[in-house]
Amino acid sequence: MSRLLSKHAPSKDGRIQHITPESAGWKYVGFDVYQLEEGQTLTLPADDKERCLVLVSGRASVVTPAEKFEHIGQRMSPFERIPAWSVYVPHNTPSEVKAETALELAVCSAPGFGKLPARLIAPKDVGVERRGKGRNRRLVHNILPDDKPADSLLVVEVYTDEGDSSSYPSHKHDTPVEGKETYLEETYYHRFDPPQGFALHRVYTDDRSLDECMAPYDRDVVQVPRGYHPVATIAGYDNYYLNVMAGPERKWQFTWEKDHAWVNSDQYPRNKV
Repeated sequence: MSRLLSKHAPSKDGRIQHITPESAGWKYVGFDVYQLEEGQTLTLPADDKERCLVLVSGRASVVTPAEKFEHIGQRMSPFERIPAWSVYVPHNTPSEVKAETALELAVCSAPGFGKLPARLIAPKDVGVERRGKGRNRRLVHNILPDDKPADSLLVVEVYTDEGDSSSYPSHKHDTPVEGKETYLEETYYHRFDPPQGFALHRVYTDDRSLDECMAPYDRDVVQVPRGYHPVATIAGYDNYYLNVMAGPERKWQFTWEKDHAWVNSDQYPRNKV
């Protein structure tokens, strides 16, 4: 199995994914997922990490020393395709999450260093857009984009219908080039409808020193340390993924792979004989 693919693995505290910079072999992105039962409480520490707590499904209350965000959450499945409720928690700030229903909670983390307050990110605060055309369409929810306050984190959720591609044309963000490309590590948390589905997710570089193709299933995570990283869905199964990115500069700037950039042009969809 690829070292870039993290299979979900339940634990006693409900955690099913646990990715740290140390386990991933990088410097910035951490990612955990918890499946909590109604009434279960999760305590997160005050440390050097800022966090974005994304309610993938279910309802909860989130408390920090300065704020109480009570009875938040709306969708019972990510495939309702309405934006998630989330909470931004700055570094050096403890937080407690109490599940008010069955709760699927993503804990996105990266280095924190500023003086931002904890804040609620409600669905109305999430930018919704549709990208692509032809068989390369997807629905995007911008939870924590680079024009919203955070120290390091970028968080977005994406829906791709069966048989379509996503994170495509192939693009990368692994080489800092002023004004053109930033270095960003990235995780993809995959969900499928129906849940027995899977996708094909490739991670590769121009010189093919890294070239891996994986089949993530429901609640698996693909780690992208560098290179291009397109996703292709399989007929019969809609795909949701939650992206977390972070790096030394909090800007989402990337480079298209030259061979496939034409898919963004007026040449696509092309006329077929």
